[in-house]
Amino acid sequence: MSTLEVGPASSGTSLPIERDKRLMVASGRASQELAARITERLGVGLTEAGLKTFSDGEVYCRYEESIRGADLFIVQSIAGSAREGLTVNDALMELLVMVEAAQGASTHRVIAVCPWFGYSRQDKKSMPREPITARLVAKLLETAGIDRLLTMDLHAGQVQGFFSQPVDHMTAMPILTRYVADQMGEEADVVVISPDAGRVKLTRNFARKLGAPYALLEKQRPAQQVAEIGYVIGDVKDKVAVIVDDIIDTGGTLAAAAQTVLDAGASKVYAVATHGVFSGNAFETLASSPLSGIVVTDTVPLREGAPDIIRTLTCADTLTESVRKIFADESVSEIFAGENQLF
Repeated sequence: MSTLEVGPASSGTSLPIERDKRLMVASGRASQELAARITERLGVGLTEAGLKTFSDGEVYCRYEESIRGADLFIVQSIAGSAREGLTVNDALMELLVMVEAAQGASTHRVIAVCPWFGYSRQDKKSMPREPITARLVAKLLETAGIDRLLTMDLHAGQVQGFFSQPVDHMTAMPILTRYVADQMGEEADVVVISPDAGRVKLTRNFARKLGAPYALLEKQRPAQQVAEIGYVIGDVKDKVAVIVDDIIDTGGTLAAAAQTVLDAGASKVYAVATHGVFSGNAFETLASSPLSGIVVTDTVPLREGAPDIIRTLTCADTLTESVRKIFADESVSEIFAGENQLF
């Protein structure tokens, strides 16, 4: 609780006004399970947003309790949800509507918690006449009225620069490195693989945490969602390889990468990534791949039918601590000792 002294300086009197600082959490339909885990750890109830979709496809929102003066954290990955019948565009529009409704209800601050920032891969012009859609989404969120963005493992660092409001960039790498270290133990001869040159810094940090060497895959991308794997740069012979990336989408590139690493002499290949998008025929592709296991987090809801090789870890602890820090106006980077800037 804070006390504000309000009154003309010359009057010699002041009016004490007490205001309870309230933390509230609401969820879009693309991230309901993750939001429930966060609120459970925070010890607060989930604020119902009254979301529904009209017969013509329009999204509706009405918060079922007063949110006036609260710091409202809206948890919504910009991702599709087969369970809820949402596309990625539905999730984005739903988030914008929730922010607009919160602004109109006189919240103190609106913080968008987007563990997976959809459209982040469209972060630059690769060919003439293409849009920079990640920048467009940033503009939409700010126009709707967010005061802050909390996200995880952006595809590219420049996405932060598309916002004029603060962006808190979290990472799931400590969760993933801890899991790999626990599963592999000290006996396994592990090598960490970067899927392309753009992920070398991430891979180097991951390998340093494990105390393991790293190698690089040479890759070219002739078109969107198409990658050609060349060869392995580094020693992987008779080692257990762990491919580290931020996103697994269609799975085709990952399957080809795993085969390339095995052909170079690795004994087994695993993959870890923050965001398991798994679109299209990804499950079928990965199930028939030579991968021994895949680990992702719950930033994107895992649809039904996932093969047994996929394991999901929760990032709720990291996000919960981030929400606490933001609400208390404390340093968020202290959670990772400054190592959350991976680019």
